[in-house]
Amino acid sequence: MSARTFGVEEEYLLVDAGTFLPTPAAPLLLGSVRGSPAVALAAELKAEQIEAVGAPARTHDALLAGLREGRRLADESAREVGARAVAVATSPAAFEPHLSADERYDRMAERFGLVAREQFTCGLHVHVGIGSPEEGIAVLDRLRGWLPALLALSANSPLSAGVDTGFASWRYQSWGRWPTAGPVGIWGDLAQYRSVVASLTSCGVLLDEGMLYFDARLSRAHPTVEVRIADVPLHAEDSALIAVLIRALAETAVRDAGAGVPPVPLPTPVIAVSSWLASRHGTTGDLIDPVDGCPAPASAVLARLLDHAGRALAESGDDEVAACGVERVLARGTGAERQRAVWERTASVSEVIADAAEATRA
Repeated sequence: MSARTFGVEEEYLLVDAGTFLPTPAAPLLLGSVRGSPAVALAAELKAEQIEAVGAPARTHDALLAGLREGRRLADESAREVGARAVAVATSPAAFEPHLSADERYDRMAERFGLVAREQFTCGLHVHVGIGSPEEGIAVLDRLRGWLPALLALSANSPLSAGVDTGFASWRYQSWGRWPTAGPVGIWGDLAQYRSVVASLTSCGVLLDEGMLYFDARLSRAHPTVEVRIADVPLHAEDSALIAVLIRALAETAVRDAGAGVPPVPLPTPVIAVSSWLASRHGTTGDLIDPVDGCPAPASAVLARLLDHAGRALAESGDDEVAACGVERVLARGTGAERQRAVWERTASVSEVIADAAEATRA
């Protein structure tokens, strides 16, 4: 049996190529970008960011190649208009973001006020193919407790508006101001999911299903589960690692559901606390173990994740990639640790962004 398809979307900060400060270059960039069969560039909420949408893949190596192509295309297209594309999940520099020219974004700004005006984050979205929406619900219900560990691996936003936030992922805290952001409970079945979605989209708050900002959801555009909890990682190989882990967790969830294994009934507030811990400390502190509900070092939770998804990782040929990838992040540190180290050494947001720009393409 062939492995499930998976794909990624990454969002990048656009900065001036000389000053390394944010610049609203997306309209110019998108007006001159050259096409690529492996990736497409798209506008996002703010003109100081761009999104790279990769093609679906079946192997880690193909996915990683697509990630690197997306980063190359975004950065080289940005350079043509005097900018750079940088994989950081918040802007280390203070600036006033500009809303992209789009009727939907205008409506969001009108409805959500300062939340929409101040919003500036760059995330990693991972899609995993599913056979049916019902299968997707089985995945969502069994994936939820593991999501904080993925946030911890991705953490790449310690600085915001010129200050050290004290968090590894300030993006997750900032993103939480949207009304539907964060973890959700066990859905149980597709009817319940659709009932809640219908209620949320008819209550006069959300514009549409695209504003269901759950940490993981059924995609409205593709036959996939879409995991949205992660920061955009500094390194492309870390994005590929997270995608591989999500695919293996999804495959494990489908297998468990077929065998009649129920989802672990971890209370949603416990998952929220674990997500907060992941946001605060990244991989250097505790998370909540999703199996027993007890605090444990992030490294131990990641080891348990590898064990839990081990069969699926082995079947897709990703067991060594996953184990070595987790070990690499734990030893080297996340993007948050690298940003903070440069900040502590230089006290310069431009230096932090310049260093991140080089790591983005490494």
